[in-house]
Amino acid sequence: MNPMADAERGTGPADDQGPALPDAVGRRPREAGGRPSRAASGALAGTGPEPERRRGHGPEKAPRTAGDHVLAYVRRQVAALVRLDPAVRRDVPDSVHRMRVATRRLRGVLRTYRTVLDPDVTGPVRDELKWLAAALGTERDREVRDARLHARIDAAPRTDLLGPVRARLTLSSAARRAEARHRLLTVLEGERYLALLDALDALLADPPLLPRAGRAPEDVLPRAVLKEYRRLAARIRHAQEQPPGPARDRALHDARKAAKRVRYAAEAARPALGRPAKRFAARMKTVQKVLGDHQDSVVARDALRALAVQAHGAGESAFTWGLLYGREEAAAAARERELPRVWARASRPGPRKALEG
Repeated sequence: MNPMADAERGTGPADDQGPALPDAVGRRPREAGGRPSRAASGALAGTGPEPERRRGHGPEKAPRTAGDHVLAYVRRQVAALVRLDPAVRRDVPDSVHRMRVATRRLRGVLRTYRTVLDPDVTGPVRDELKWLAAALGTERDREVRDARLHARIDAAPRTDLLGPVRARLTLSSAARRAEARHRLLTVLEGERYLALLDALDALLADPPLLPRAGRAPEDVLPRAVLKEYRRLAARIRHAQEQPPGPARDRALHDARKAAKRVRYAAEAARPALGRPAKRFAARMKTVQKVLGDHQDSVVARDALRALAVQAHGAGESAFTWGLLYGREEAAAAARERELPRVWARASRPGPRKALEG
């Protein structure tokens, strides 16, 4: 299985336009000159104490209630996002991936635990996190796609490499990389991103807790995790009912996103629920990996088709690109055959019952 299969990706435009977050989010005023929020500015400069202390919360207390645990997870992901910002700007390897994971974990937990944090308040923040994840995804998807295609070329016999295949892939990758980097840096310098940082800062300073937030975590968190699991199960069934082709590919991609949400929900509950949540998250990760490798193949085939068209137009042989396309089709088919076995194991009732206590 491709080691890049667990990479995260998204869709949607990576522009810096969009409506301002509504007042319900509680945005704090920013300093003059469009600088980041107080929480972010120290991290971007590489100075200052930990984000929790910068926000004036003091040392984090041991979580006791369901709300405590959810907020602790949100706080860790916000800290990770802010900490990774300068690394992304400096183009540190894997920094875009890790920042995108933090963004998606934040969005996932705000969605899953809607009985703990008021969704009317967190909804606009989730929308902006989706936008940021898409902006990060343009660069990350390129990294994953190019690494996969280079690996395919390296594994192919020399006799199958007809024409300047490595040179064409390298040139195509360089062009996409320059464009993706420019767009991402434009996003990180924009007002919309800074407004999101302020909104996250305000969310932690004055969290919109609902009545269930004050209950014991064992009474609240498992229900939320298992609700996401049931959504995943429905999407797996739907995908398996589709005939081979684009419809099934889209359904499997939707199932992959659902698997990530279940996994992140279980990871957020792990400090409160212990080993059952850890085991459940691990089971969901296996499903996510199979579905992720399948999606990587779908994306790779799109790129290979485009490269074949370019090669043909330049008078080069398109044989190698067609050969690699066929191998990606075979890889996707193998993941589809593997999924029922992996899902059967991951969906056994034992881990779910242990999660419920």
